[in-house]
Amino acid sequence: MLKFALIATTSSRVHALTGGIRLKTMPTSTAIYSTTTSSSSSSSSITPPPAKNLLFDLPVSNNGARTRIIMYKKEIPESECAVISVMDVGGFKSEEYLSINPQGKIPSLKCQTTGVTIAESDTVCRYLMSSYSDLGPSFQPDNPLSNEIARFHDMYLTTIQTCLYRAVPPFGIFGTRKDALKEYSKQLYIISNMMDDEGPYLCGKEVSLADASVFPSVVFASFMFPKFDQKELMDDQQQQLVPKKIEEWFQRMIDTDVAFQKVYEEISGGLAKWDEKGRWDTIWLAGLRDDEPDTLFDKILAGEIPASIVKEDDKILAFKDINPAAPAHVLVIPKDRDGLTRLSKSTPEHYEILGRLMVAAGEIAKDESLGFGDGARIVINDGAKAGQEVFHLHVHVLGGRDFNWPPG
Repeated sequence: MLKFALIATTSSRVHALTGGIRLKTMPTSTAIYSTTTSSSSSSSSITPPPAKNLLFDLPVSNNGARTRIIMYKKEIPESECAVISVMDVGGFKSEEYLSINPQGKIPSLKCQTTGVTIAESDTVCRYLMSSYSDLGPSFQPDNPLSNEIARFHDMYLTTIQTCLYRAVPPFGIFGTRKDALKEYSKQLYIISNMMDDEGPYLCGKEVSLADASVFPSVVFASFMFPKFDQKELMDDQQQQLVPKKIEEWFQRMIDTDVAFQKVYEEISGGLAKWDEKGRWDTIWLAGLRDDEPDTLFDKILAGEIPASIVKEDDKILAFKDINPAAPAHVLVIPKDRDGLTRLSKSTPEHYEILGRLMVAAGEIAKDESLGFGDGARIVINDGAKAGQEVFHLHVHVLGGRDFNWPPG
């Protein structure tokens, strides 16, 4: 697996060890951000660089990084395109920046000669590739896989990448971090299966938009995946979350290509600052994990103890209580406890499973074949003093008789 150890910072440059190989020294002639600022933070105090185009970005942005790879590889002069911080115009939600990108995201590009603004990294990349086609590599080899890999990346990786660092779900279409992290690894494997076997780039001998798109996301994955509980994320067929072919390509880009190495250092420097501030200390499966002992329910889930199952899907299991407190008494549990030893342990990470438990309980409460009639009592005991005996969250669905209020 890839292992990264951030070891020093010199003149805002992060030097790193990657797989035991020390990174080369980067040229220092080009500043990443080149605005002229005064002591005031207002956008009116900013003097834009005298460049034809302004690229609004931040070093830690993996989507923005693909545009920078193209700029660095093509050696687009700063007089043509200058990279400035979005914070220099008041931040993502400032009126000035929203006039450039109404989504309030990065990167964005503004052509100062025409006033045209371009949002979204793929669109910015294609603008740079077209406008500066006479400089450096085209990034568009005669291979349709380049555009396909870039599209796969944008549809299936970028849309869920927040699972690696954001505090709470949702992460794209996924309501749980674990599902999103597994999908992220799966999509990396899909991309690895599309790679050219000879290389050195993803699509063969020429660098392409695919390389520029995927590389920054692998910086994220390689830095962040090791922070999470690996055994919770890998299936029986996986030995590592980042595929070996992508790992080898990634290392090769760092070792042999100055532009990719420069972007690696830019992103890693930003991620190191996140790390110093404890970004992952309170994130589920990273700083927070389920270390409580297994329970009786784990043996039921493993098939070691028989149960009369009435409902099951990929997330929940429902079975009859062996000590029923009513003619109809079913327990509904999450298959993955995921820290839910009791309801008071729930967090926004559990929005999805709590909803699924309630929907399943409601469906069971209508099932006359189980002895339910018109109405049911649905109970969650939270803690020993409330009658909870098994510390794996479970929902009691009781019916088949009248119930009193208040309960005992």
